[in-house]
Amino acid sequence: MTPELRHLRYFVAVAEHLSFTVAARELHIAQQSLSQQIAALEHTLGARLFDRDTRGTRLTEIGRVFLPEAHAVLDRADAALRAARRAVRGETGRLRLAFLVSTANYMMPPVVRAFRQRYPDVELSAEAVGIADLVAGLREDRYDAAFTRPPLVDDLETEALVSEPVCAVLPTGHPLAGRPGLRLADLAAEPWVLTSRGSWPPWHRKYDDDFRAAGFEPRVVQRADGVPSLLGLVAAGVGVTRLARSAHSLRRTGVVFVPLAGDRAETVVAWSATRDRQVVRNLRAVAAELASSIDLTEAG
Repeated sequence: MTPELRHLRYFVAVAEHLSFTVAARELHIAQQSLSQQIAALEHTLGARLFDRDTRGTRLTEIGRVFLPEAHAVLDRADAALRAARRAVRGETGRLRLAFLVSTANYMMPPVVRAFRQRYPDVELSAEAVGIADLVAGLREDRYDAAFTRPPLVDDLETEALVSEPVCAVLPTGHPLAGRPGLRLADLAAEPWVLTSRGSWPPWHRKYDDDFRAAGFEPRVVQRADGVPSLLGLVAAGVGVTRLARSAHSLRRTGVVFVPLAGDRAETVVAWSATRDRQVVRNLRAVAAELASSIDLTEAG
């Protein structure tokens, strides 16, 4: 039979004080009960651990050999408990993050840096991905959390971090580029460049609703595979587009961003409700704190 941890703790307490009376008081148990537990441990080992006589309590030779081993076992058990408690608090383990490609340039550095500083023992990985892979990764447990535009799906949880203006993106020198602001309807006659409709259908259904509310259907002259390509097409004069203001960090020349009245874009942290781990809750707290102290749309 293997001794229980409590037996080892009782033995170590008596061995350290060489007194059943003092050890019992420290352990908050009756001295008689302590003596019985030590006797049970000695029976399990098949050897006496203490000599007791009128001169006091002394470790036997077996007791002296057993003491450092008992200490080692107890220390390892305490370390295991501490490790488990840290994991429960989300202070260790791993965290796999995805950042929407169009937000990674400015959002990934401050978020990753802040989380690493707060939780240095969490193994953190981060990558920039497209929206379809981001959502699939959350659903398939390849990512624990993601920073993205609202994916507009029902099976993921989201929490808003920042809100920013949506802008018309025009080529430098465009007749409307000098305006302080525009309405979407002001761009009804313009050629448009947009991402592929298959890139993320929920977003394109939302775009359709927005254009419909503005009273027109855009004349799309070219589709692109992402925001950097859209910006390049606008700079080349192929057409205009509509993006969150923070997209200007991806291209500083050749384009002008003009705010669209009443149009805003959110960045959210998203996660699967079925896998809401403490480390993800810690991430959300760090991100919210960061968003309240700096402009994450201008960070990087």
